[in-house]
Amino acid sequence: MLFHRGSKGMKNHLRNHFAGRTWRTAFLFLLTAGLFLAYTSPVGAQQKDKKKKKDAQPIDATPMIPMSDDAQIDYMISEMLGAWQIGDSEKMHKDYADDVTVVNGVWAPPVIGWSNYLAVYQQQRSRLQQVRLDRSNTYIKVNGTLAWACYQWDFSATVDGQPSASQGQTTLVLEKRNNHWVIVHNHTSLVLGPQSTAPAAAPAITQSQPTASKQP
Repeated sequence: MLFHRGSKGMKNHLRNHFAGRTWRTAFLFLLTAGLFLAYTSPVGAQQKDKKKKKDAQPIDATPMIPMSDDAQIDYMISEMLGAWQIGDSEKMHKDYADDVTVVNGVWAPPVIGWSNYLAVYQQQRSRLQQVRLDRSNTYIKVNGTLAWACYQWDFSATVDGQPSASQGQTTLVLEKRNNHWVIVHNHTSLVLGPQSTAPAAAPAITQSQPTASKQP
């Protein structure tokens, strides 16, 4: 009877021992799993964030190399002449100061102010089709926030339905305003010769002009 009770007590003791051991094992497993998740979750989130940031980056994030003042002016002249050819006055205005003065080689008063120049330009530009304008022999001089540039140009187009061509030279005075070079003065001269048949088509148009006669 004592042996039976001892056996039964031993069984209960062993059962309680293994039950407690199982509970502690399960508790340690859950605790370890919780610590593992708490430790690994931020890393996983960081990796996802890094992947999102990487995917969101542009294909080419290389910063542009700043251009020198000479290069900026040369680029601006090309941009201005390109806009002049296609009749994009808004793009031209970006490169012209509001207080610009425009002079050409004929006996006419200078045009003062962008709005006055724009009115004459639009009137003249409506007469032109198939416009081509090439620039050559450009020279640029920069002195602080002021600069000047000169170049030769070769023009051809259909004016009032008739083929026309002319050549000339232009001198620009520029000023750097708000870190952007703008034209404050444009002086264009027509070179009379075998190629010159339409002075009205010179790049710095100021007013309607008669057609020049060819030199002998």
